[in-house]
Amino acid sequence: MRNKIAVPLIVIGVLLMLVGIGQRTIWAPPTTLTAAAPSQDREAPLTVIGSDVLTEHSGGVDLTVAGDGTFLMAVGRADDVDAWVGDASALRIGADGDSLTSEIADGTATVPNPAGSDLWVSEQDIDGETTFTWEAPAEGDWQILLATDGTGAAPADVSVTYANDASTPFAIPLIVAGALVAVLGLALAFTSGRGSNGRPSGGNGPANAGPETRTPAGAAHPATGTTTSHPAADKPATDKAGAGKHAGNSGSVSSFAVLPALRRRGTAFSAVLVASLSLGAVPAVAALPLTASPTAEANSEATPPVVLDSQLERILTEVAGAVNEADAAKDAKLLATRAGGAAATLREANYATAAKVPENAAPEPVVADPLKTDLIMGGTEFPRSIVAVTQGTDNEVPQALLMVQESARENYKLVSAIKMLPGTTFPARPAANTGVSPAPAESSDGLAAAPKTAVDCLADALTNPEGSNKDTFSANTFTEAVTKFQADVLASPDNKFAKIAFKHTANPSDTRALRTPDGGAIVFGYMDSTYTSIPREAGDSINLEGTIYEKLTGKANTEAGIDVKYGEGVMLYVPPAGSTDQAQVIGAVQELLSANLK
Repeated sequence: MRNKIAVPLIVIGVLLMLVGIGQRTIWAPPTTLTAAAPSQDREAPLTVIGSDVLTEHSGGVDLTVAGDGTFLMAVGRADDVDAWVGDASALRIGADGDSLTSEIADGTATVPNPAGSDLWVSEQDIDGETTFTWEAPAEGDWQILLATDGTGAAPADVSVTYANDASTPFAIPLIVAGALVAVLGLALAFTSGRGSNGRPSGGNGPANAGPETRTPAGAAHPATGTTTSHPAADKPATDKAGAGKHAGNSGSVSSFAVLPALRRRGTAFSAVLVASLSLGAVPAVAALPLTASPTAEANSEATPPVVLDSQLERILTEVAGAVNEADAAKDAKLLATRAGGAAATLREANYATAAKVPENAAPEPVVADPLKTDLIMGGTEFPRSIVAVTQGTDNEVPQALLMVQESARENYKLVSAIKMLPGTTFPARPAANTGVSPAPAESSDGLAAAPKTAVDCLADALTNPEGSNKDTFSANTFTEAVTKFQADVLASPDNKFAKIAFKHTANPSDTRALRTPDGGAIVFGYMDSTYTSIPREAGDSINLEGTIYEKLTGKANTEAGIDVKYGEGVMLYVPPAGSTDQAQVIGAVQELLSANLK
């Protein structure tokens, strides 16, 4: 009877194992699937591959992009790509489960060439076609922008390949069950082949058919032979395929392990910066006291910085290269490509002065490295600001470089380059991968004073050294040098026949500020400084002989008087609201703007 059961069990077990192995091999589904974006009957100057296409499949994706000729492929944060696209017509490719979708968003038919935008984390020119594995540059949502030159049709042939999530859940159970059934059949076949006396039924001659021997009650049975034990089949390792998605199925019969899902992941400095301000021949408003404004603390909501480290390095290199090239050529037009605001004003004035006075000192060179520290704005709004503190071999002291991106389709420009002052400290950086908030120039929200007010206070302190703002700022070499120069000029016997006046006036449009992690703010400002000298009486004159003013005006003396104008860039620290600390002047720079006879 056991033999009749054993053989079918062995056959059934083998068949079950073969079916299980077949599900893992010849009947296994493909390891990857590919989805292509549907074609459109219209064209657009831009194609945007949405973030959902890049993240729909947890095991990662390989993208294939093809187009006619050479085209641009750029990677940027999703919000940045959308900001650059703006109101332009664009082919937008998205994900719908395992399929791709495409639709044309109506808008302007042409756009500027997006190549070289500071918004892109990376970009490259593709010739015809490329296939690559997507890896996010950092945490967050990312998109890919495709374009030719902004006027031609952008590539529309996009497909994505990903690991097939289809599984064979019964393969391992079938193999295990088949093995157990087959072992059971073999065990039954083995045991059924032995008689009660312990001899194999197929031994020398027929089994003993003699009279039955009965054992008296209570007597022990004689030994019936050696007991044979059947080892149990090892329990297979638990398969956790059901707990996640598979990157593919094994094509090997000898191994039943499920391949793991393919996953790809992208991957307080506060040193005292000692500096010195070298002031040349440098040449009043209502009192503006600083007032505290108890409001909400700054940076209550962390946001990622607007640029990654790699972007900042590239931007600094391009800005420094363009500015230094312009400095060497004294070319204001070239300067305008990467400089604006106060930085451009001071450098253009330097170029103009150098045209008449070749020996006039060149501006402090702008360098990209080494980068000592930085303060980077977070969020998605424009304009955006970055502060980088660098010091090259040709810089006597560290320089704070303020760069601003006014809109998505504009690149960062240097708007202020300020030399650090002795004994000053640049604020510590925020936590890693955290940006800082801008501080509105006219708002004192969370600060001891609004940024514009702070610059006005400094202008007043320089114009009226003994006025109400004389103690607003802590002692610093810039204020000391300017006020000492003014006092010496007024007290000089050589100037007793002249009426001399000094005035410093803040330019509100050049005030920008970023909040610091301690709740305060770094403020960049710009002031016009005028030095006026007029003869006291008719017949008196102002002697310009041997000065730079003689070279600029072409006159050795004047009976009408002279107006000398300097530009002053400053960097301030405004403490948080409620603080008892004084505001600080932590950097400054001066440049002669003009000298005009009256």
